[in-house]
Amino acid sequence: MLNRSLRRFMRLLWRIVWRGVLAFVLLSVALVLLFRVVPPPGSMVMVERKIESWIQSNPIRIQREWRGWDSLSPNAKLAVIAAEDQRFPHHQGFDLVELRRALQASQDGGRLRGASTLSQQTAKNVFLWTGRSWTRKGLEAWFTLLIEILWSKQRILEVYLNVAEWDRGVFGLEAAAQHYFGVSSNSLTERQASLLAAILPSPLTRSAARPDAQVERRSQWIRQQMRNLGGADYLQHL
Repeated sequence: MLNRSLRRFMRLLWRIVWRGVLAFVLLSVALVLLFRVVPPPGSMVMVERKIESWIQSNPIRIQREWRGWDSLSPNAKLAVIAAEDQRFPHHQGFDLVELRRALQASQDGGRLRGASTLSQQTAKNVFLWTGRSWTRKGLEAWFTLLIEILWSKQRILEVYLNVAEWDRGVFGLEAAAQHYFGVSSNSLTERQASLLAAILPSPLTRSAARPDAQVERRSQWIRQQMRNLGGADYLQHL
């Protein structure tokens, strides 16, 4: 009797888990398909920042204005690729070359550095919370695969540039361009674009308008990489 009840319970539990997984898969695919054509209304990072500000009793106003692909500066598109993910047009969401290098550096006693692609960062920013748990990394991989399959490379970069965080409460390229330089996102110069790309690893502690020596060096390196990639013509690979 006890064994029969246990088997019945396990079958019920399995059905609940299976249906939950199926519902998650269907919902996640539907969301990714929707955001293929509709601008995401925000990002999970924006939600986190709002919650943090309420908890800390330090409210913020989210600054963000969506801009379509043609309204985004080619300089900014190229600068972000040069800074964050130079093999972006060619990989399928995961840069195995950079991942191997990061693992080798760690095995050699160095600091484990990030090997996150623009696709992974887009998936994380739009759909997931920040953090380093294995659960989040697994979900990040799932959403990365989905957007690589269902979106174009142009769409991935377009969404990334519209949800990336550039300062406290400042999200997206248009808001960042206005915030730091008082210009629209379609008129950023090569230097301005490289400065914005240079602060992406730590946007809450660095400034594109008042760059320190480290940001200046990185922005110079980014501009050199932009030229090495072939300039704006590189965007034709997307």
